[in-house]
Amino acid sequence: MKPVITPEESARLDQTANDPVETLMERAGLAVALAAVAMGASYGSRVVVLAGPGNNGGDGYVAAQYLMQRGVAVVVHALAPPKSPAAARAHRSAVEAGVRVRDLEDPVGADLVIDALFGAGFRGDLPGAVAAWTATEAPVLAVDIPSGLDAATGEAPGPAFSADCTVTFHARKVGHLVGRGPDLCGRIQVADIGLEGGHGEFLLCEEDDAPRPVRARHAHKWSSGSVVVVGGSAGLTGAAHLAARSALRGGAGAVTIACPAALQPIYAGMAAEIMTVGIGSGASFAPGDVLAVLQSASRYDVMALGPGLGTGQEGFVAGLMESWEGPLIIDADGINAIDSAAALAKRSFPTLITPHAGEFRRLADVEATFRSARELASTTGAVVLLKGSPTFVAGEQLWAVISGGVELATIGTGDVLTGLVAALWARGLDPETAARSAAYWHGRAGAAAVAGGTLTADILATEIRRFAW
Repeated sequence: MKPVITPEESARLDQTANDPVETLMERAGLAVALAAVAMGASYGSRVVVLAGPGNNGGDGYVAAQYLMQRGVAVVVHALAPPKSPAAARAHRSAVEAGVRVRDLEDPVGADLVIDALFGAGFRGDLPGAVAAWTATEAPVLAVDIPSGLDAATGEAPGPAFSADCTVTFHARKVGHLVGRGPDLCGRIQVADIGLEGGHGEFLLCEEDDAPRPVRARHAHKWSSGSVVVVGGSAGLTGAAHLAARSALRGGAGAVTIACPAALQPIYAGMAAEIMTVGIGSGASFAPGDVLAVLQSASRYDVMALGPGLGTGQEGFVAGLMESWEGPLIIDADGINAIDSAAALAKRSFPTLITPHAGEFRRLADVEATFRSARELASTTGAVVLLKGSPTFVAGEQLWAVISGGVELATIGTGDVLTGLVAALWARGLDPETAARSAAYWHGRAGAAAVAGGTLTADILATEIRRFAW
């Protein structure tokens, strides 16, 4: 469990630290120098350090001194004289040690550029002399955050550095993970410089935060977690099947697809291990089918409503939301059939929704952000799994999941995620934990599967089994 903090919280931690700022700067500069060495800076390498007037620039002066001691041909290009006492001290120490310092000039060739211009507190546009450096063809190592990127919002209104690696201190900042942050920060390395505590804007989900229940020795299929997937319509049969396959491979002991009666023969022939039940008489659900669904779902631990449901299902979905007295996941067309967030808030039983940005925007009538996801969860009582990059899970706490990559941007992977959430919830996790754990392992499974070639949802639904336990 690692907090992701705001620039304001980062500044507060610096100001209240037990160690003097000079000590923190020395540790930060060493961390930057070690990262530069890991990126290939060695004896004779040409390294340019771009230093700003604040403490970020001070970190750069310290790093330059360490690199010079290793025989690196390092030159500091200073935007302005140091303004803080700690940065001025680092500047003097570097100069006295023999580091070459000159005024910032036009870009020159280098084997590595270290961006130590502005820290997390910077806002606005870069000065023209700095902006020219953002087009450098050399690898870039950013100190704390790439200059030009807003550490609070992840926005970059003008030119910004595109870093190959970003060394930040104590904790990731919000801007590293949202907006353009993931595109501009490159690999993020968090260095411990002796700061403690801090209030996170949200939490970063890592492997230890993504549990997977074990089965008891005496378990049987109905005690191992059971899931009913309610969905399917003409032309969209694959969605419910993918969710059901994922639930089964995600460790649920029994999985059934409750589908329109006309589609049952299709589902029955797809996978022998997935049970099916036909509802009604046509190829889509009707509001009057709610009672039949409730009867067929009565012994199941979790209902997943929505995969491949189709349009025009407002009455059917409203009826199930009102009548199903058990854990309910609402996905895809199920979300689109909800009239409003107020309708979601009326449900008094455990509920989890899995919208992507467009579905969230239509339901909540606001843009899909981590803050609006947190607000929707608070006002409705539902756990909100907001799919994206990163994925956010909002419940009692707010979590960011970054294990997923661009390989998941293909049709059907969201249905696989819904099935895995349902399985983990049915296996005994609470809904918030099930959501973040499923999102984390869904991402890990995608990364593993894509190593063998193009990822498709059917491959992902099979790969899930490797990460279910």
